[in-house]
Amino acid sequence: MVDRLVNSEANTRRIAAVESCFGSSGVPLAIPGRVLVGEGVLTKMCRKRPKSRQFFLFNDILVYGNIVIGKKKYNKQHIMPLEEVSLESLEDNGQYHNGWLIRTTTKSFVVYAATITEKQEWMAHINKCVEDLLRKSGKKPVEKHAAVWVPDAEATVCMHCKKTQFTMIVRRHHCRNCGAVVCGPCSSKKFLLPQQSSKPLRVCTACYERLSKVVKDESSKTPMASNSQLSNVSSTGGTGKLADSSGDDDSDDESGAGAEMHDEPRFYGDNTISADDSATSVSALNSSHTPN
Repeated sequence: MVDRLVNSEANTRRIAAVESCFGSSGVPLAIPGRVLVGEGVLTKMCRKRPKSRQFFLFNDILVYGNIVIGKKKYNKQHIMPLEEVSLESLEDNGQYHNGWLIRTTTKSFVVYAATITEKQEWMAHINKCVEDLLRKSGKKPVEKHAAVWVPDAEATVCMHCKKTQFTMIVRRHHCRNCGAVVCGPCSSKKFLLPQQSSKPLRVCTACYERLSKVVKDESSKTPMASNSQLSNVSSTGGTGKLADSSGDDDSDDESGAGAEMHDEPRFYGDNTISADDSATSVSALNSSHTPN
């Protein structure tokens, strides 16, 4: 789809422009063989509310960032290897339309496009890049992905104990294993989730007990590995401090971003993907994924 763009001057200029927009806050993106496939604005469901994010699709990575100055400057650069990416189309729900899940081993979230056509184009291009990448590398699709965080607004009480009411003082936290919104006492434990981090992460009591049981069961079968497996479990005893579940890019100011006129996404060298192909791709994704 994009092979002819690999060594083109146009592709070199586009990647340089993306690097320039991120400035010193981003990492260099120009490497041999990398192609900018498309770019555009999508609405990302963040922890507190939906926010506009600028997305850049390359043939090997998906990059997004906060819009600081519309069409000119971005920060909080996030890079997602496409080998880990899996998509799942979502049905329209109330005020939210044209959405889909983007899942990776370390982070998963929902995005929405402005129109159904844009959704089809984005999903078709991302899916095609993933397929091409996996075919060339010979790797298999990743099966385990990070949980999608439940937005704060969808939980007025702890989703675990069903009792604690959240207020300005009683804060919400997210279980890194299941994504549920829970109170402090119900998420006072940590557990090592290797695909997400090298350090133990905050989990809810239910996930902690379930994951701990799995470790113990496996340890009983393989005693030699018991020490290393049990070291995966960590508890603060209810008093230690845990990392804040702030939703990484959810609290940044976006002055000027909301005032921009919506532009349709731009895709480069996509003559092999038609509108019919896009619709077929979305249909295939719908039939091959089971919603949570």
